[in-house]
Amino acid sequence: MDPLTQVALGAVAAQAISGAGGQRRAALAGGLGGLMPDADVFIRSTSDPLLFLEYHRHFTHALAFVPLGGVIAAVATWILGRRRWSLASLVLPATVGWSTHGLLDACTSYGTHLLWPFTNARVAWNVISIVDPIFTVLLLLGVWRAFNRNIPAPSRRWLCAAAVYLGLCSLQVARARAVYTEVLAARGHAPAAFEVRPSLGNNILYRAFYALGDELHVDAIRVPWTGGGTVTAGGAHPILDEASFARRYDLDALQREDLERFRFFSAGFLIEDPRFAGVVSDFRYAAVPDSVAPLWGVDFARLNPGEHARYRTFNRVAPQQRERFMNLLFGRADGHGTVR
Repeated sequence: MDPLTQVALGAVAAQAISGAGGQRRAALAGGLGGLMPDADVFIRSTSDPLLFLEYHRHFTHALAFVPLGGVIAAVATWILGRRRWSLASLVLPATVGWSTHGLLDACTSYGTHLLWPFTNARVAWNVISIVDPIFTVLLLLGVWRAFNRNIPAPSRRWLCAAAVYLGLCSLQVARARAVYTEVLAARGHAPAAFEVRPSLGNNILYRAFYALGDELHVDAIRVPWTGGGTVTAGGAHPILDEASFARRYDLDALQREDLERFRFFSAGFLIEDPRFAGVVSDFRYAAVPDSVAPLWGVDFARLNPGEHARYRTFNRVAPQQRERFMNLLFGRADGHGTVR
């Protein structure tokens, strides 16, 4: 999730297991522990733009790395705190803070190497958006109250409230999946599997997609906290034919390997971007849940032999996209057909 939420969860979890009088120390150690796993974003290469995709949310997010990570965060807290606390007293809260990071990221849809080195599978439970203001505020209230009163009770209460909210998010995903299952049956579509993922900043509007034949289909699902759900039909796009694409753009062995790396990162949900020739995009994410236009991709156009593919992002949201998103979120009619 976003860095503020990671810091808040690490801090409040560390405060919850610390005694009275140690809440400020625990907040700093736990907050640093909750933030520092994302230092893996600095693992990157100017010559190989895809390197950071492979190592973000990788070993620093794994459960096996937590003990070492906790020690690293404890030392960082000890230095930042000008050695006013004993290093030994910082290890437990820092370790607790570090342990929350990978688990929280696994609750999102991006995918986390939680079980590395035992498997390279990316764990993604699709429970909560990568940014959720309600969840973040609940955690921050716990940190603030415990910090001011210097006792653990407030952190425990607000951490429980955040856990209840996370349970609500899980329930919402289950409701969205149930609605979508019925719609797929009505369409006569029987994909091997389908994905339902929260859209940005809420647990009401979801992006749902599946592969059927040689196409990827996408829809938007709205499940308000009360009342029934609706599915707004999106579009479909051909699944990338990797062999044909490689021939058309004359990819060499290195560039074909880049395509395979991006295929693994995207769990196989690849399309040739409808907006940009030579760009292979990750179908799983888009600014508008029922859109076929992804947020990022890899550019293979006009590459020199031996040159790595270029990573590109398309996260600038146009006014009409924002309007479309809000219409979907609040269930307002805007000329697009709702199929359920």
